[in-house]
Amino acid sequence: MDNSHRIDPVCGMEVTAHQNETVYLGIHYAFCSQQCLDSFTAHPHLYVGFPGRKAPKLDGMEVLKRRRLHLSPALSTDQALLLNDTLVAMMGVKKVLAEGDRVELTYDLLQVTVEQIEAKIAEIGIRLGEGWSERLRLAFIHYQEECEVGNLEVQERHVHGSGH
Repeated sequence: MDNSHRIDPVCGMEVTAHQNETVYLGIHYAFCSQQCLDSFTAHPHLYVGFPGRKAPKLDGMEVLKRRRLHLSPALSTDQALLLNDTLVAMMGVKKVLAEGDRVELTYDLLQVTVEQIEAKIAEIGIRLGEGWSERLRLAFIHYQEECEVGNLEVQERHVHGSGH
């Protein structure tokens, strides 16, 4: 790989050096998509670790999640196909079943979150269920995922008792 290319630390794809770029701790990173850049920006140490502490992504870890989302109203056949094609194209989405008023999906939390998936669903004009119980359930899932990702992120080691 020459200096004009980089490896996206989130998905592992080779990309041009200035594509969706950012600098973190003085190191230049490039990403295949805004989705990967957003994932990295939210939790960089899932992907780059610290000296002496390998990041979960560098270790080949996957965190597969299975979720069921409820839609309002039910999907037509064309909408189900559009939704399936859109979600399957997202980095980290492994499996999608869109049928009637529900979507069942499997995805790698180290590459995509349910919040990013929901945003993509809204972007193509499909609405999630709107009742209070559905919003509360989704908020709880977002919170759980954020805690899980935070727990996976490599933390810098601190030396205790050094007096400095």
